[in-house]
Amino acid sequence: MITFDALGLDERLIQATNALGFVNPTPIQEKAIPVLLSGTKDLVGLAQTGTGKTAAFGLPLLHLVNEQLKHPQALVVCPTRELCMQIVNEIEGFKKFIPGMFVAAVYGGAPIGQQIRELRRGVQIVVATPGRLIDLIERKAIDLEQIQYVILDEADEMLNMGFQDDIEFILQNTPKRDATWLFSATMPPEIRRVSKRYMKEPVEVTVGKMNSANKNIDHQYYITSAQHRYQALKRLIDFNPGIYGIIFTRTKADAQDIAEKLTREGYDIDALHGDLTQQQRDKVMGDFRDKTLQLLIATDVAARGIDVSGITHVINFELPDDVEVYTHRSGRTGRAGKTGVCMSIVHVRELGKMRQIQTIVQVPFHKLEIPSGKDVCRKQFYHFMDKLLQLEVNHGDYEAYVPMLEEKFADMSKEEILKRVAALEFDRFLKYYENAEDLNAREQRRGERGERSERGERLTVGRGEGDRRGSYSDTRGRKFGNGGGGDYTKLFVNLGTKDGFYKASFLQFILDMSELQKDVLGRIDMKEMNSWIEIDKRVASQMIRSIDGKNYKGRRIRMNEADSRR
Repeated sequence: MITFDALGLDERLIQATNALGFVNPTPIQEKAIPVLLSGTKDLVGLAQTGTGKTAAFGLPLLHLVNEQLKHPQALVVCPTRELCMQIVNEIEGFKKFIPGMFVAAVYGGAPIGQQIRELRRGVQIVVATPGRLIDLIERKAIDLEQIQYVILDEADEMLNMGFQDDIEFILQNTPKRDATWLFSATMPPEIRRVSKRYMKEPVEVTVGKMNSANKNIDHQYYITSAQHRYQALKRLIDFNPGIYGIIFTRTKADAQDIAEKLTREGYDIDALHGDLTQQQRDKVMGDFRDKTLQLLIATDVAARGIDVSGITHVINFELPDDVEVYTHRSGRTGRAGKTGVCMSIVHVRELGKMRQIQTIVQVPFHKLEIPSGKDVCRKQFYHFMDKLLQLEVNHGDYEAYVPMLEEKFADMSKEEILKRVAALEFDRFLKYYENAEDLNAREQRRGERGERSERGERLTVGRGEGDRRGSYSDTRGRKFGNGGGGDYTKLFVNLGTKDGFYKASFLQFILDMSELQKDVLGRIDMKEMNSWIEIDKRVASQMIRSIDGKNYKGRRIRMNEADSRR
């Protein structure tokens, strides 16, 4: 097996990798580093998150950059503050034996004056988020004239977040660069366009199949009804007592609501969403990294750039609309050679989407039963016994109390003591699950309500999921069910993919703005410049009032009934 010292890196970098315990490069590092060490070749590196991409570009950068020159020579652009800080921390470890090398992190949510002062002291490598970097460029607080290397990390994430114009602006303002290195988990058309426009005959390095999921992850799904989603989530958490994981929701309202419910029930959990200030966000992430929190519940937008080691489980409270989003979610676990579990709570009507995701990510998915109450109690009991057996007792602290304990329990058998210990630990738990109902929903035959008909027409819910009075419409507008409302109308809105939205983020945006539930929505048809939304007629005016006339990135939003426009 190849080692780092066979790749041609500076001896000081080999010394650092050895000190960090890194001997053998990962596949992306083995393939990319020899190409990048030339310093003159553009590169597109395709690999999933958690495969060692930071070292793949960080080590060559430190090899190529001249520590004697006290101005920025390399620029790393990434989507979020968390990823920015993570990249800087990793590069700091690699440059341990290069004392004259300095790295600066610049990102929003922190005092810009302090970052400007750090840049003026003289740094060779700048790691930045797009918005803050452009702010610094416009203030003339950073000189990109002598930038030789530009690295775009998590490029697909940046495009999904609406940073395409920012990326192009940055590339236009680094005209003297010798090389551009682009790293991404996927290769959407927008990434391909950027590479063709700004890169010269880039070498393409691919590790694993595009869109494929990490083979170290066990993908599981559980079928339940809509009204049982929360109970199913709680039961899956209870069935995995050693869980350290992230729960993904579509909206920040769901994230906050579920976090509050679980907190009231005694779980160590907090929410991460767009309404938090940077200080609140830092506290939540600090508590999660320290494992003060066992669970983090987050929206896709809020979780971008999070890289926390040791995550055992990812739970999809609901499936995302885009397969790429599923890949990013599941990629939070199973990192650095460890195994992980990605669990999805699925409604019967989402089985078609589940099959589509399975086909594209090209790994087996396991349909499992939601555990019964007795199964959960049994699992928790075994976990408690294991903890009891593995507990290390410092006899010096307890020795004085042993005689008192022996005297107190002298007339009690070992079995009776064990029963009392178990009751003390599990009484509340056993009562809660004593008459727990079966949460599993049975998969319906193709053609039944909620699945695709034999003609492939998509059925969407006109009322809340599981509401018997709801009517169901296919894509041609025909209604099924027994009446009671739920008729759809189409709304036009002048926002589209050019505004940085994809289906999942657009859905979250309109639901957050209108404070409606997703059950009122039907089909969403997104174009480059605008979109059409099917919505229950009874709440269409509420959505229009909530969104029409508001601003998005300085642009006035227009939303109205779409029938006259089509």
